[in-house]
Amino acid sequence: MNHKEKLLQVYKQATNAEDIKGEIPDTYKDFISKIANNCTRLKGVYTVLITLLLHKTLNPDQDIRFHQAQIGGFSGRNIDKQYITPTLQELGLPAMAESGWLTRSLEQPKPYTLDYPGKIGNKSVKEAFLNLIDWVQKNPDQADLVLKILLGQVIKNANSNKIEITKIENNARLNIRVIVDCLEEHFNFNYKTHGASKLPVLAFYAIYQILIEEVERYKLCTLKKLASHTASDLTSRSAGDIEVFDENNKLFEAVEIKQGKKIDVQMIRIAKEKIVKYHPQRYCIFSSSDIENSDSELIDIEISEIEKNHGCQIIINGTIPTLKYYFRLISSLDIFINKYSILIEADSELQITHKIKWNEILSEHFGISYGDQKIGD
Repeated sequence: MNHKEKLLQVYKQATNAEDIKGEIPDTYKDFISKIANNCTRLKGVYTVLITLLLHKTLNPDQDIRFHQAQIGGFSGRNIDKQYITPTLQELGLPAMAESGWLTRSLEQPKPYTLDYPGKIGNKSVKEAFLNLIDWVQKNPDQADLVLKILLGQVIKNANSNKIEITKIENNARLNIRVIVDCLEEHFNFNYKTHGASKLPVLAFYAIYQILIEEVERYKLCTLKKLASHTASDLTSRSAGDIEVFDENNKLFEAVEIKQGKKIDVQMIRIAKEKIVKYHPQRYCIFSSSDIENSDSELIDIEISEIEKNHGCQIIINGTIPTLKYYFRLISSLDIFINKYSILIEADSELQITHKIKWNEILSEHFGISYGDQKIGD
């Protein structure tokens, strides 16, 4: 049995994990819950842990703390890249773009002992991660049990995040002004939780799905699948939040969305680094805030030099004004709303409150019934 086959086997058994939770100490149950509850924000930690647990079940004598061949262990990254991450993606569970070992805090060539120096952002998650590895290493027969409980909680969390978004058809009240009102309310509502910064990214992704089908400029272009919004561009190996490729599979246009951040000269310089690396024809930076006034002259200079030296046009504008312009280019506003709704419904990084709020907005503006769920339920 290889790692993929074992993961699929455990996945089928994980839905009954509640029945076996009593078989491990409460301290370690709490550690498992900490990893599961942060699996979308810290995908690297969760993916690496699943890889190590799976490897331990298949190779009980392997010291899984030694996760790299260069430190006398095995190549966890290769196992993850070949078997774990692709399978998690197939199952629709939170997953990295390629491998958890591309996360800087986890790729250090040092064993995952309790004093591991990697700077995992959440200290309690780091504690849970290292203690679970330590416990399973000392108790190899518990690896399968821990893995089932962990996947069971991840599956449960994923299922609880599923909300059906009602689609609209040929609604007479649908116009650009109404769509803008809906989007502004959805983007700017005080959710009191993380994740809302992805909403304008999904809106732009929805509009680009239409643009590549209808606008001559994007003829023969393809849209790259959205990367994790919690991963850095370095980790996801992307030039921006949204990437459009031409018929030769070369980067044609990149889009970076800055929700709530003013455009400053540093953003332009970071964009320049990506332009030099990826060579797009156009690089767009859209922000919900204005340009930083004190940087406006420097921004103009940088943009001119980038176009002159690298042949790339940088476009900076507001998120809503840009969406308004794009809405005038597309044939159907219904299609945009439904594509946006589909993306919201399917996105595992959004919180349930973001999905319920969109249903509330659709109900308010279009009289669509979606049930009794409310923010805070």
